[in-house]
Amino acid sequence: MTPFQEGPVRGFLHRPENGPAPTGRGLVLTHGAGANCKAPLLVMLADAFCADGWTVLRCDMAFRQHKPFGPPSPATSGNDRAGLREAVGIMRKMVSGPVVLGGHSYGGRQSSMLAAEQPDLVEALLLLSYPLHPPGKATQPRTAHFPDLRTPALFVHGTSDPFGTTEEFTEALKMIPAKTELIEATGAGHDLGGRKFGLTDRVIAALRALIAPQPEHHS
Repeated sequence: MTPFQEGPVRGFLHRPENGPAPTGRGLVLTHGAGANCKAPLLVMLADAFCADGWTVLRCDMAFRQHKPFGPPSPATSGNDRAGLREAVGIMRKMVSGPVVLGGHSYGGRQSSMLAAEQPDLVEALLLLSYPLHPPGKATQPRTAHFPDLRTPALFVHGTSDPFGTTEEFTEALKMIPAKTELIEATGAGHDLGGRKFGLTDRVIAALRALIAPQPEHHS
């Protein structure tokens, strides 16, 4: 793991032990509204994916680079998505295999909105604790872009997360025309257990399957 900065992209780069993997898989991972790319969950996942042979870039979104603390502003969310687009472009130069864009909470929401705007951006999404709606406000869903989402997506959801119930997720995912999968973290809240997150192997396996070439069907 080494500090990384290129243009508007700032964070930490994890490369597999055997050096650069030009034909390997790439993962761009970002944080939630109240955190940064040093969040324990992101560090733990980045290390695990790197051990599995992935090149991983943990990056701070634009709003966090401009202010160390505090939530993002809806008025500048476009800058956050632009930064993630740049990060994906950088990752494309590092690997020739599939690239996945992932994020926790707000980071996942912005990642999915970016993919809805640009369907060919990445091969898959990793959405950790997607904030389906504000806590206690199920009538304010954050799913308007779901019908435009044509990128396969893996959702990881804690069963005690106040930002959405399992039942709400099951219904919401029906809006997405791409392939989706939902992994439940039993008993976990919005932080998914942080550094104690226990589903890493399952998440890696699910993402591998999601980006695997689909067999052709001949009639």
